[in-house]
Amino acid sequence: MIKHTLWEKTALFFRYSHLNMKLVLEYKLNRSLITLAIFCREMISVVVMVLILLRFLHIRGWDLHELLFLYSFLFLSYSLFVFLFAGIRDFDGMVHSGEFDRLLTRPIGLMFQIISARIDFPATLGHGIVGVVLFLNTAFSVGIDWTWQNALYYILVILGGTMIQASIFLLSACFSFWTIKTENMRNLLFFNSRRIAGYPITFYPMLIQKLLIFVVPFSFVNYFPSQFFLRKDDFAPFWEGYLYLTPVVGIVLFFLVYLIWRKGVRSYTSTGNSMFG
Repeated sequence: MIKHTLWEKTALFFRYSHLNMKLVLEYKLNRSLITLAIFCREMISVVVMVLILLRFLHIRGWDLHELLFLYSFLFLSYSLFVFLFAGIRDFDGMVHSGEFDRLLTRPIGLMFQIISARIDFPATLGHGIVGVVLFLNTAFSVGIDWTWQNALYYILVILGGTMIQASIFLLSACFSFWTIKTENMRNLLFFNSRRIAGYPITFYPMLIQKLLIFVVPFSFVNYFPSQFFLRKDDFAPFWEGYLYLTPVVGIVLFFLVYLIWRKGVRSYTSTGNSMFG
């Protein structure tokens, strides 16, 4: 495989992005309607949450604005995830359709090709707009002093949350090498966990809390980052260091799952060749 410099890969990534954008703009109305549909679908879930929460002033010490601030982390990090890692999300489709076989023959890293090949602009905008709306309506009403340190922390945890979600999807993608279709696994690992993570983990039994910290670590995507700013009383049982670990968890988890993914690539036999990795 030909070695490419970081500059060459960056240029290739933007070239792929440009081609993806041209494809999106070729069907403007269709993509706009998809974006609107995603926005409406996610806003409905937010509205349902608001309607439920309006019946209570506080739920276990959390008020409406604080819960929506917590929720905003999920949308913003997922928006960045589908912008950067939509190829990982759709990897089982690449294997099932045979597209992955074509990637194996190209003289550039497989992971780079998978990441660069797809950018889901409608999902990026749909989730991103919801996240921005929630952030703007809560970040300045929950008592946060937005110093440059807090702003930097916020950016880092959004990036870390993006990497955590990419890692979960990549782990699901690893099963594609042996089972081809992994939709049920993806739903179990990601979407069900994400739905639970829409509320503070202290709302749940201890077993669920442990799962969201140590198994599918969605607590580092939104609960611990939000607690860095809010410092609610229910954080008391947890280790203080959790507040600062989101970027570390994202990087380490992605690296570990990437090693599993490489092992899966080496065992992939659809093309009759296991030399690629």
